Amino acid sequence: MSGQEPPVGGGMADGGPGAASTPGETAPDEALKDGSTEEPEERDQPQNAWSARRDLVDHSPRTMKVGSHSRFGGGYVAGDQHGVSGGQVTGDVVMGTKTVHHWSLSGLSTAASASGEIPRRTLERLAASFVTVGDTFDDLVDRLRRDRVLVLSGARFTGRRTAALMLLHRLGATPVLALDRDTTPGSLADRFTARDDDTGTGADTGSGRARGYVLCDLATRRGNALRETHLLGAADRLAEQDAYAVITVGPTAVLEDDVSPADWRPPTAEDVLAAHLRARTTEETAERLLGLPDVKEFLHHGHQLREVAAFAQLLGWYAAGEVTEQAVADFSLVSLENQVQEWFEEDENTVHLRDKAFLIALAAFDDGPYALTAELSDLLYGFLQQTENRARVPEIPVFGTHIGKRLQLARARRHEDEEHTEWGPVIQTKAAFHDERASLVLLREVWTGHPSARPALIAWLRHLADDGRPLVRTRAASTVAVLARTDLPSAMALVIEPWATSSRFRHRLVAVNALTLAHHIGTPNIPRILDAWSTAEDRRLHWVAVRAYALIGPERPAQALAALRDATRALYRHSGDPDDFDVEMARELAQAVELLLLSPADAEVLTDLLSRLDDEPAVRDLSLGGFVNACRRTEGDERYGAPLVLRWYARAATDDDRDVAEGIAHLWREALGDPRHTRFALDSLRDWVLAASRSTTTEWALAALLPRLVTTSTEYQRLSHLLRTMPGEDGNPPPEVAARLLSTLPPR
Repeated sequence: MSGQEPPVGGGMADGGPGAASTPGETAPDEALKDGSTEEPEERDQPQNAWSARRDLVDHSPRTMKVGSHSRFGGGYVAGDQHGVSGGQVTGDVVMGTKTVHHWSLSGLSTAASASGEIPRRTLERLAASFVTVGDTFDDLVDRLRRDRVLVLSGARFTGRRTAALMLLHRLGATPVLALDRDTTPGSLADRFTARDDDTGTGADTGSGRARGYVLCDLATRRGNALRETHLLGAADRLAEQDAYAVITVGPTAVLEDDVSPADWRPPTAEDVLAAHLRARTTEETAERLLGLPDVKEFLHHGHQLREVAAFAQLLGWYAAGEVTEQAVADFSLVSLENQVQEWFEEDENTVHLRDKAFLIALAAFDDGPYALTAELSDLLYGFLQQTENRARVPEIPVFGTHIGKRLQLARARRHEDEEHTEWGPVIQTKAAFHDERASLVLLREVWTGHPSARPALIAWLRHLADDGRPLVRTRAASTVAVLARTDLPSAMALVIEPWATSSRFRHRLVAVNALTLAHHIGTPNIPRILDAWSTAEDRRLHWVAVRAYALIGPERPAQALAALRDATRALYRHSGDPDDFDVEMARELAQAVELLLLSPADAEVLTDLLSRLDDEPAVRDLSLGGFVNACRRTEGDERYGAPLVLRWYARAATDDDRDVAEGIAHLWREALGDPRHTRFALDSLRDWVLAASRSTTTEWALAALLPRLVTTSTEYQRLSHLLRTMPGEDGNPPPEVAARLLSTLPPR
C-alpha cells in the first residue's frame, strides 16, 4: 500500500477530520415510488454504525430482544447475550407452520344468534362453573330486582352474556328468553308484551315464577341511542308480566346521559379455569391440572374467557386420557391463530378494513406509541383501499374509532412508558398486544394467508423505510424480518433486495436491520446471503454485507472477521489510484470491527486482531482503526462517560485476565506508534484523561493502564508530552489529573 493511500480505520474513522466533508455515493438520484424526488446524494450520508446499532436496539420490538442495551449504548450487564440485543423469544412454535389442531370455540360466543328459550340445562351448566368478583354480582342482583331491567356494559368476550343469564338465574326467573339482536331501543318495550302462544316457546307462565329476558349486544348508533324513556317503558311492561330483563352493550354503545349502565367486571382467567375444572373433575384433579406448566403458560398469555372455557373442556379430556399432553401445549397458540384468522375473514361486518389496517400496524409497532401506530395504520388503510379499487380515492375519517374500542378489538392494552429518542427518553402513551406472540402470528397470517394484501403491505413498508424517524424505520425492518422468517424468497425479492440496491443509505440500512433481525429470530441462510454480497461487484450490496457482519458477527466472530479482512484486501487491491480509493467503504470496515470489539464476543475478537497485526498493511490498518474507534465509545454515549474499552481493561486487570489486559495495552502501543493512527489514538487518550478528571474510578483505571503503555523511551516521551501539554476543557490549562497520571509513567 502506498504512503498516499488513506488508512482504513484511523484516518477516516467516523467523526474524524475530513469525515464530514466526505461525499456519499455517486450513484444518480432515483425517483421514489410515490413520485417524489430523492435527496441529492451529497446530503444522503450514512449513519455511523455505532449510532445505527443503538437505534436498532432501542426500537426493536419486544419479541426480538431480551433485556435491554446489553453492552450497546455503553452498558455492561450480566447474562448470556448474543446477537443484536441479547437473545430471542421466538421460534418454530410461533414462526413455523401453523399447528395442526384447531379446537372449536363454537357455542362460546357472547351473542345470542336468534330469539328463543335458553334451555334449563344450559343455565344449570353455566351456574355450576360461574364465578364472580367480590360482592359486585350481589349488588347487580339487587339492582335488577329493584329496576326490573338492567343494562350491563362490558367488553366482548368477557363473559357478559353468561353474567346476564346468571343474574336472571339468581332471581329465579324462568324460563329465560333470548331476544333477537335486531331489537332496536325504540321497540324494546314491545318485545315484553308478546303472548305466550306467540313466542313459540311453549313457556308456562302460569307457574307463578318470574320470566326472564336477555338481549345481547343491543344495536345502538347516533340518532338511535338507548334512552331512559325506553327503559322506563320496558320496566312497566316487565312489571305487568312479573318479568326481568338484562341487556348487554359494549363500552362504546350510544347511550343518553340519563342511562347509567352497570359495569361488568369479569373474574380472572385463573378463577374461571379453576371453577370449570372443579365442575368437570375432582378437586384433587383440578389442582393437579392447574399446576401443569402448560396451564400456567396458557394463563400467562391473557386469553379470553371463551378460550378459557374451551381450554377447561380440553383439560377435562386430557385428565380422562382422551387427548395428549401436546394438545394441551398447543391450545394457547391455536386459540391465538384462530383469533387472527377471525380478524381477517372476508366479512366486513365483523372487522372493517380500517380496523384490519390498524391490526397490521399494531403488529408492526407493538408496544410502540399509540398515536404513531394509528397514524401509520391510516396510511396502510389508504394503500389497502387502492388495492381493492385503484380508481377509488382513499378515504380516511379524520375522527374515527375511539382508542378504547380499537384496543379492545385488538386484544391490546394502553399504558404509559418511556420511549427512546435522539434527545433522550420521553413518556409516551403506548399500545401493546396482551399476548406478545400476536404480532408474529398476525404478520405471518397476512403475508401467507392473504397474498392479495401484499402490494399494499409492500408499498406501506417502502414508505416506512423512507421515514425520518428511527423508530419507524426500525419497525419496518423488524416487520420484514418476520416476513422473511415466514417466506424468505418472497421477502428478499419484493422488499429486502430493492432496499439493499437502493442508492440511498437510509434504505440500505433498513435492509441491514431486516437481515440482522431475520437472522436473530432464526431465519435460515442469512449468513450465506451476506457471504455472497460481501464479494458482489455491486458496492451497495457490499456495504449492506459489511454492516450486517458487524451486527450478527458476535455469533460467528471468526467468520465475520475473516470476511471483513477479505473485503479489506479487495478494497486496497482494486484501488491503484489513491484518488479513487473508496474512503466510505474503508470507514465502514473499521466501524464493523469496532462493533465486534464492543460486542459479547470481545475477547475472541481481541485475540484475532492481535494475531493479525503483522499481516499486510491493509489488515493491520483494519485492526488498529477498529480499535481506535472503539476507544472513543463511552458509557451511555455521554461525552465524559466512562470509556468502554478502559472499563473492559479494568475488569480484566481486576479479574487477573492477563491475556485481555495485555492485549488491550498492546493494541494501544501499536496504535500510538503507527504513523497512520497516532493522531487519532492521542485524541482518544486525551478524552480519557478528561473523563478521568470527572471520575475517580476512571482515573484509577487509567493510572493502571498507562504504565503498561511505556516500554521504550519514545513511548514515554509521547505520553509525557501529552499529559504535560494537553489543554483542559474550553482551552483551559491541563486538568490536575494529568499531573497525577504523569507520575505513574515509568521513566525511560
